[in-house]
Amino acid sequence: MKNYGSVFVVLLLIFAVFHGCKKDDSEEDKVLFGEVSTANREYRNGAVLSPKGNSPHGNFKLKFNLVAWNALDSTGELPSGSQFPEGSILVKEVVSSGNTTLYAIMKKQPSSVYNGNGWLWAEYHPDGSTAISVTKKGNEGGCVSCHSNNVNRDMTNTFDLH
Repeated sequence: MKNYGSVFVVLLLIFAVFHGCKKDDSEEDKVLFGEVSTANREYRNGAVLSPKGNSPHGNFKLKFNLVAWNALDSTGELPSGSQFPEGSILVKEVVSSGNTTLYAIMKKQPSSVYNGNGWLWAEYHPDGSTAISVTKKGNEGGCVSCHSNNVNRDMTNTFDLH
């Protein structure tokens, strides 16, 4: 008669080892959301902008960290043909009825294993919970495919749409 208890224990140990070695994907999201929450950000113009084209985001305000802000020209745009420097963060603060409902985030970090075309892509609810994880590399929700339409401004669409 076989000892099914021993087989079960071995399988349980194998699961525990592999599960314990797996990096918690949500930790990457916590780090990025924390960075965005504490970073000094500047509004592009402070106004609530309406979505254009096929934007899935709805009405929004656009914010930049200081690294990204310093890459903008005197009109508040990234010049055509330019690239944002590494460490740039853009935050689309989606608003409805005056309340923030979502943060859509791009962070220029080509060195990250989670980058999609040089950017980290993520969406978070105001409480910090993840809507689209940075670990999806911009593939979930169509981030990279939509933003690939504008390589002249480093994957950002807002300067040509607003």
